[in-house]
Amino acid sequence: MPIDLHKDGHAATLTIDNERRRNAVGLAMWRAIPERIAEASADPDIRVVILEGAGELAFSAGADISEFVTVRSSPQNVAAYEHAVEAALEAVANCPKPTIAAIRGICFGGGFELALACDLGIAAEGSTFRMPGTRLGLGYAYSAVEMFVARLGQAATAEILFTGEVFDAAAAQRLGVVQKVFGKPDFEAERNALVETISTNAPLTLLAAKRALIELSRPHAERDKAAVDALVAACFASPDYAEGRAAFAEKRQPLFKAAAGTAEPRVQSDPGVKKVTP
Repeated sequence: MPIDLHKDGHAATLTIDNERRRNAVGLAMWRAIPERIAEASADPDIRVVILEGAGELAFSAGADISEFVTVRSSPQNVAAYEHAVEAALEAVANCPKPTIAAIRGICFGGGFELALACDLGIAAEGSTFRMPGTRLGLGYAYSAVEMFVARLGQAATAEILFTGEVFDAAAAQRLGVVQKVFGKPDFEAERNALVETISTNAPLTLLAAKRALIELSRPHAERDKAAVDALVAACFASPDYAEGRAAFAEKRQPLFKAAAGTAEPRVQSDPGVKKVTP
């Protein structure tokens, strides 16, 4: 399976598995991503979702350009391909569970977009980032540029898209593409520590916080504050709230048991990153 899903405790890992081609993402893989995200989202035991590439050389080199002669051979095929890419990015961005891009090696093009669609990004030293569209003559979808501007700002987005230049993990951290950079020997342990930190937190609180972030990414008039309020109320009504207060008073680590549920927002028929309906 080109997009593997592995569950371990309260974490689900989606692996872009095309190591022979630096984890380039083909059309079948773009189409598989929403299915894998939906599976992880629906599992009440899963509290955090990690997206990574197979091996240590690449998160993803981007879209599999070798397919373009067939999968983008007509206007209809181009439209279908772009729809699949946007649906994949939207699925990652709208995942109701916290998402982490764990980046080692090359993170280019469509791989860069997938990483940026995640809530958090971490990178190993030596990782490289690039949006090479200006060197290939292709165009970036409006929704992808919108996501870049929302996450990185207009000036940083302009520099990344206009120059098409490669930049390193330290620059990616300065720009806000990733939040933390770790040495290669420490990367796996640090990745696991972050996953453990998030996955041991109160699952209903994670759902409520993530839904608020999704709603805040929408135009003000389209935000569903009531949906967030309902999730917040569920937090206070859950046994985990009592457990959290008891653990604080007893100076111990809380042991949260409430299921994370699905709480997945419904996606609009016209895909666009971070656009949902209540």
